[in-house]
Amino acid sequence: MKYLFVIIDGASDRPLPALDGRTPLEVAKMPVLSWYTQRGEVGRLHTIPEGYPPGSDVGNMGLFGYDPRRYYTGRGPIEAASMELPLNPRDVVFRCNLVTSDGETMLDYSAGEITTEESRELIQLIDSKLGGTRFTFYPGVGYRHLMVWRDGKHEQRTTPPHDILDKPIAPYLPEGDGEEVLRQLMWDSLEILLDHEVNRRRRDQGKRPATMIWLWGQGLAASFPAFSVKYGLTGAVISAVDLVRGIGKLAGLEVVIVPGANGTLNTNYEGKAEAALDALRRHDVVIVHVEAADEAGHHGDPEEKIEALQRIDSRLLSPLRDGLHEAATGKAVQDYRLLVAPDHPTPLELRTHVPDPVPFLIYDSRQEATGPRLPYDERALVETKLVLPEGHLIMDLLLERG
Repeated sequence: MKYLFVIIDGASDRPLPALDGRTPLEVAKMPVLSWYTQRGEVGRLHTIPEGYPPGSDVGNMGLFGYDPRRYYTGRGPIEAASMELPLNPRDVVFRCNLVTSDGETMLDYSAGEITTEESRELIQLIDSKLGGTRFTFYPGVGYRHLMVWRDGKHEQRTTPPHDILDKPIAPYLPEGDGEEVLRQLMWDSLEILLDHEVNRRRRDQGKRPATMIWLWGQGLAASFPAFSVKYGLTGAVISAVDLVRGIGKLAGLEVVIVPGANGTLNTNYEGKAEAALDALRRHDVVIVHVEAADEAGHHGDPEEKIEALQRIDSRLLSPLRDGLHEAATGKAVQDYRLLVAPDHPTPLELRTHVPDPVPFLIYDSRQEATGPRLPYDERALVETKLVLPEGHLIMDLLLERG
């Protein structure tokens, strides 16, 4: 028996006037997902426990089968696990975005989706200027980086930059123990980066520059029980983002790196599908995470989000189904269960995450359903009878546990 979990980050949404009161999931043409829906069942799930921030860290941790109420320490430490950073028990890890700001307003949380090559040069410069025995800056992927504060302080209120687009930054700077140090690092980065050669080139090309670092998502080192011990199964994770890779590494899963997978609309969907099919030959469980719909939600772009969903269907789900079923008969090559779910909604009108429930799809090749089925979109949230109780881990449903 094989188990495949496709996480469509931020796919769920709210009705949008620009879409005649529909959501992107309702509008997008997703024939392969519809094929699975007609043979499976759509349910409702809360991915964010009450009182927790509706972030991808909390949402994905729960989807992987780890209750955030027991294991969550912050976003930064999870990404540090992906990058295999050496941490002491008192080291505090911060997510460090490269952002576009004029010093007053948050203009872009991703610095115009700056490339990994460009951002690596900038973060290495920041580390040479602001790093040392107390602080170390580590380059990641795209705009996503990390800072480690050795023997640091972690009890601050920080804000994700994607939550404050087009807002003044001053009210959202770090507050709490050690705030002065953190704020000074952020202001100093503005002076260092503003007129850097990388940013001059980006301006000349009509792109947004990376003018500042933004520190958030802090926490102490995280630790999970191994997935193989918890569930008695082996597994792999495929994702372009360090956060999801970090959860996989903490869980002891194989982390599969796909060339060209970059967390944007133009990611390597086919490469992820091929890697997933290959991993299923070696493992019992494979988790495939796709970021593109979430990024479109943060951009507030309905067309981009719809396009992201359609590409996931035609370029990821379609080759996955082709690889799992015989072309002639449509029957599964071997028994498998498929789960599709977002980690949280990212409503286009808000351009950030919310803790609303999300729809999920469960399909079992051994017992295909027949007859009228609910669609895989937000309408099912009201109509479905398959409702997972608060605190119930959907990984248990996928693996037929409990």
